[in-house]
Amino acid sequence: MTDAVVVGGGLAGLVAARHLAESGQDVALLEASDEVGGRVRTAHEGGYTFDRGFQVLFSAYPAVQRELDVEALSPRPFTPGATIARPNHRSVLSDPLRNPTAAPQTVFNRDVRTADKLRVFKLQRKLARKDPDRLLDGSGDSIADYLADRGFSKRFVERFAAPFYGGITLDRSLGTDSAVFEYTYKMLSEGEIFVPADGMGAMPAQLADRATAAGATVETGRPVERLDVAADGDEVTVETASESIDAEGCVVATDPATAADLTGVDTIPTETLGCVTQYFSLPTSKAPSMGKRIVLNAADDRPNTVAPLSAVAPEYAPEGMELYSATFLGTPDADDETLADEVADALASWYPAAGFDALALRRTDRVPLAQFAQPPGFRDSLPDPDVPAGPVALAGDYTRWSSIQGALESGRVAAELLQ
Repeated sequence: MTDAVVVGGGLAGLVAARHLAESGQDVALLEASDEVGGRVRTAHEGGYTFDRGFQVLFSAYPAVQRELDVEALSPRPFTPGATIARPNHRSVLSDPLRNPTAAPQTVFNRDVRTADKLRVFKLQRKLARKDPDRLLDGSGDSIADYLADRGFSKRFVERFAAPFYGGITLDRSLGTDSAVFEYTYKMLSEGEIFVPADGMGAMPAQLADRATAAGATVETGRPVERLDVAADGDEVTVETASESIDAEGCVVATDPATAADLTGVDTIPTETLGCVTQYFSLPTSKAPSMGKRIVLNAADDRPNTVAPLSAVAPEYAPEGMELYSATFLGTPDADDETLADEVADALASWYPAAGFDALALRRTDRVPLAQFAQPPGFRDSLPDPDVPAGPVALAGDYTRWSSIQGALESGRVAAELLQ
């Protein structure tokens, strides 16, 4: 008999395993795939670093500050704000208080009216006074309605909010719950967004090291087939292909579909949003000057955003080369080469003085399950972590909200239920 089994080695499962082990329990974490991390993975090939889809960490997330040693990740931050791009035109929108050197560009930015800039700063001050946890309790509006109700212009929405928050929520129509907007906007205003020098996979690797240091056993290649709760509800048997493990408690921290199959909980959200991220290399000698800001496609969503990854984190590309990621929202049917042609055409239209003849597609990641859908009021229908029968707790962002913050926080909450 073991104290606790954690099923799933994504962010939530790794955090749960660590907290259970630190409370003195004998903990075994079982991960079905050959490595931990769940949706957060990194591949290193040919001197390049490829994250599985474009992902970043928000330094202001409370769970990031609590669960991670951020400095040990060697954070490589993006410059605050974004570059707004459309054919033959680019402009910069930034926070002058956090990025004073960009103040003139922001002040004279004609893509965003002065009234909208003032509304942005007013909203920033308002949200600064609010508790982030309470922000998530408010809901009912879509992001689009929220911005319209506060007087933001159609131009601001189309040229900035739609591509920027489309990238965060994978929904360029801005139909996501406005509570997600308020929470993430506050986090963006109060911290940095960054990637670790060794890629996003450094985060679950650190979490796994912390879990094992606390005494947990982390095993990969160990899929779980079934959970059986004892008749008295005090124990659970975890069935794998090779053995049965009796435990006093279990945390289910798998993907939503697997969690629903194992626990029988039918309120776990299964409607998902996907994306396609492509990675491109370009010789530094031919590369345009993009700085360290995300580039927003203000004209359309082909692609939605481009990120100059090696400008932010030089470790992502070999010397003399640049690495860019381009993200398409949804799950487009077009093949990799067709999408790559669209990216090349967009870049050439945004930076007409640069030469993209040497732009090379290095990798394409199609991620059908990147987030679960978060329409207005979505939190009312999410499962509570203690809803499964017996000594079983759910851990996953689908118990909180779709984010790294949600995943990390859910692992701690699930562990507390079994302590």
